[in-house]
Amino acid sequence: MFKGVVLALISVVALLSGTVRAQDTAPYSMVLLTENFPPYNMANDGKNFAQENNIQGIAVEIVRETFKRAGIAYNMTLRFPWERIYKLALEKPGYGVFVMARVAEREKLFKWVGPIGPDDWIMLARADSPIQLESLEQARKYRIGAYKGDVIAEELGRQGMKPLTVLSDKDNARRLVEGQIDLWATGDPAGRYLARQEGVTGLKTVLRFNSAELFLALNKDTPDEVVQKLQTALDELRKEGAVDTILGKYL
Repeated sequence: MFKGVVLALISVVALLSGTVRAQDTAPYSMVLLTENFPPYNMANDGKNFAQENNIQGIAVEIVRETFKRAGIAYNMTLRFPWERIYKLALEKPGYGVFVMARVAEREKLFKWVGPIGPDDWIMLARADSPIQLESLEQARKYRIGAYKGDVIAEELGRQGMKPLTVLSDKDNARRLVEGQIDLWATGDPAGRYLARQEGVTGLKTVLRFNSAELFLALNKDTPDEVVQKLQTALDELRKEGAVDTILGKYL
């Protein structure tokens, strides 16, 4: 009787050990989320939901090649709004979101792979606008349009400004030319690309007030080994000229 119990316990321990080993050696897979943020990420049909091959853009191509080179499985979904996918990546292990500006307030919230591309912060005005700026402080008296949840809008808020935000940044191009706002706080090159999509051209940059880099942000529980594999793969692609080739297709 006793011998039978011991053998049964040994069998259970062996089974559990095998399960742990299987989990430890199972291929790591990630859920990648993004949004419509041309030319970095965008749905082929322009809608606010797309998956896998129905998503394109600078960052999409770079991220795909990075994961392929690193040998890490993933599935990719474009969703809306930004605040939702940001929250999912922040809270759910195995999730990541791109592209995101790597700023001090977010540094310890995620693990980072990048940079993927530049994102200068600018103020755009209509071609016929008399506005001239030498500092962000001088913009305070104007109506400034921005994108809700975006790091630029958040920074303006921290500066004590009250930007007029919308859920889609491309709406600010139309609001600007129709006189609903005086300035559009956006990223460069993203803002100009969005404006062209809306048929808006001739906007002028009246202030460039920050230079940022865009990254893939991973949930902080992502294994360091996975992060390192991805970073190494991206560094290799950049060294080989693949990143510049992708950028050249869109800019």
